[in-house]
Amino acid sequence: MFSVIFPGQGSQFVGMGKEFYEKYDLVKDLFKRADEVLNIHLSKIILEGPKEELDLTINTQPAIFLISYSIFQVILKEFNINLNKAKFYAGHSLGEYSAIACAGYLDFQETIRILKIRGNAMQNSIPKGEGGMTAILGASIEEIEILLKESQNTFKVEVANDNSEGQIVLSGRTQDLEKLGLILKEKKIKNIRLPVSAPFHCSLMSKATEIMRKELSMLSFKKGNNPIISNITADEIFNAADLKELLVKQIENRVRWRESVINMINKGVNQFIEIGPGKVLSGLVKRINKEVVISSINSEEEIKNIKI
Repeated sequence: MFSVIFPGQGSQFVGMGKEFYEKYDLVKDLFKRADEVLNIHLSKIILEGPKEELDLTINTQPAIFLISYSIFQVILKEFNINLNKAKFYAGHSLGEYSAIACAGYLDFQETIRILKIRGNAMQNSIPKGEGGMTAILGASIEEIEILLKESQNTFKVEVANDNSEGQIVLSGRTQDLEKLGLILKEKKIKNIRLPVSAPFHCSLMSKATEIMRKELSMLSFKKGNNPIISNITADEIFNAADLKELLVKQIENRVRWRESVINMINKGVNQFIEIGPGKVLSGLVKRINKEVVISSINSEEEIKNIKI
């Protein structure tokens, strides 16, 4: 039994999807439609860069979705591999939108349009430089939650991503992350400041939440082909109304990726197929459970090796 999973921000690179773009007309058409919907040359930014422009959240989010969706369509239409047999679809943060679109809850144009709005809202929710994110390596989620609770009168830092055993990402204001850094140094807990433009998945994103609540309320979600595992609940979503509300909550709340993977495995999943740029999620799944089969699909050769 398999699940299809889609990566989030951080997996982008200049030239991603180039092999599929050059070979398949359906991918060229999707790139063209993306440029028209967004009214920017997203395809040029993806294929040629510069990296600084691709790394802007407003471009990164629709770009990663475009690549994931394009590869998914090639698998489905050019290779006739039926990924709709999957037990679940899931995605990490913006990857949840890729999962939703590929499972048929939202169409391509609505999804890429809403991701540009989401990227812009998240990028501008707090002035640049005032907030950030830190990756914690080697500590348990319980250990970090206790530390944050004990320090809440001194600074406010929140769990943004519970990614895997020993990999947690925290968000907060820059000065609060600096105070946290001193405590982590004392406790000899390894931490790395991440090169991101804003503190995602925390209460500092409240302006973005309001924008997305309004935008998502205007969208019509259809009945999808596969259950989605929510970042918020780490469990399956059964109807479109819940999906909409959970996507709103996703902006300020932690991504429960570790729990999501464990839950899928507990429900019988023993194979994960990651579709999109990079292999970030495959690495996280491997750290969560070494027994499951994992495939990362970034090339035609990797599509040929899919066994389901």
